[in-house]
Formats: sequence, C-alpha cells, structure tokens
Amino acid sequence: MSPKELLYIEDALGHTQFLIGQCRNAANQLTDPALRQQAQQLVNCNQKLFNSFYDLV
Repeated sequence: MSPKELLYIEDALGHTQFLIGQCRNAANQLTDPALRQQAQQLVNCNQKLFNSFYDLV
C-alpha cells in the first residue's frame, strides 16, 4: 500500500471516529426514543465502517 493510500485511510478513520462521537452524543441527549434509536443505528453503522477501514491497515 502506498503512503498516499495510507494517508487516505488515516483520514477516513478520523472522519468516522468523529461521526461516531457526534452520533453517540446525539443519542445520549435525545429524549425521543425513535430519534435516539436512529442515532444509535448511525453509531453502529459508522463503527462497522471504521472497522472496515481499520482492517485495511
């Protein structure tokens, strides 16, 4: 894997970590159960995406 490809993966990991944190914060602050569940699903989807990117390195 080239250094440029590794930088891209590192950047993607950072973005997905940011999204996980934002969605987790939203899920913790929301009072509507349906919205809270949707935010938690976004956390799970972004965590899977993070794991996929991480497995590339």
